[in-house]
Amino acid sequence: MLRSKRFNFELAIPDDAASLAALHTAVAKHLTGLRGHGPWSAETSEKSALYAMRTSKVFVARQGTEIIGTLRLATKKPWAIDTDCFSTCRRPLYLLAMAVAPGKQRRGIGRLCLEEAKRVAKDWPADAIRLDAYDAKAGGGGLYARCGWKERGRVSYKGVPLIYYEFLFT
Repeated sequence: MLRSKRFNFELAIPDDAASLAALHTAVAKHLTGLRGHGPWSAETSEKSALYAMRTSKVFVARQGTEIIGTLRLATKKPWAIDTDCFSTCRRPLYLLAMAVAPGKQRRGIGRLCLEEAKRVAKDWPADAIRLDAYDAKAGGGGLYARCGWKERGRVSYKGVPLIYYEFLFT
């Protein structure tokens, strides 16, 4: 667990499910208000948050008791990822569902969450972290690129344009 002046970074627990659903829904509504309706506009349920905790490791960034950010790390390849676009490795992790509360964005929290994801992945152990981002103004591709992640491809999955990013531990 990371403790900093900004937040604590730790594994989510089932009691966090309602807050996680509310965070993801708030981010979806915020993006929809800024960029219009898109695949980012879906609301998240508490049941979905609990499922994510059962199938992956969900991490939260807390300020006091408030969850201000989250991300998931999973060993199972998500459906929208084409592994042919990525570097060959034996133990990749997949970063999913990263979100920062709308009122806390553009303050370095996303960057710190990515650093923590790398720390966790090294200890897992993993040799890479892979992700996809929307290839749209609502996507987080700019953040990943600024944080040193390498673009590995651009694809369209079910009509949704995506950019693949990867961070290698070699």
